[in-house]
Amino acid sequence: MSFLKELWRFMMARKKFWLFPFLLVVLIFGGLIVLAKGSAVAPFIYTIF
Repeated sequence: MSFLKELWRFMMARKKFWLFPFLLVVLIFGGLIVLAKGSAVAPFIYTIF
């Protein structure tokens, strides 16, 4: 949790607002990978890629 706080402070202090969309995309893809690991949704997620 401290990593997220530190990342947030870095982005606010350095004005790195362009990192927000990048992090959002990474989190979405990470969530899709977790869902695809062993669920019934996996075949539908694989067709996206």
